[in-house]
Amino acid sequence: MENDSSQALRSDTEMLTSNVPFYRIVRDDFQEDSITRLRFSCYDDAYDELERFYGDLCCSDERIEYSIVAI
Repeated sequence: MENDSSQALRSDTEMLTSNVPFYRIVRDDFQEDSITRLRFSCYDDAYDELERFYGDLCCSDERIEYSIVAI
């Protein structure tokens, strides 16, 4: 029986060994959080995640800036 961490490791390894680009979200201050730990198989999925995140914020909230990068 496999645990979640070994499944996640295998998933990350499969992403790194394929020729298909993958995407991740990075904070502009290079800190890690729950969003930066996610990996996406297409740019649009990463964009949708950021849109959901920013949609939950009020315009007066201090915003952390994120970028989408190919890995």
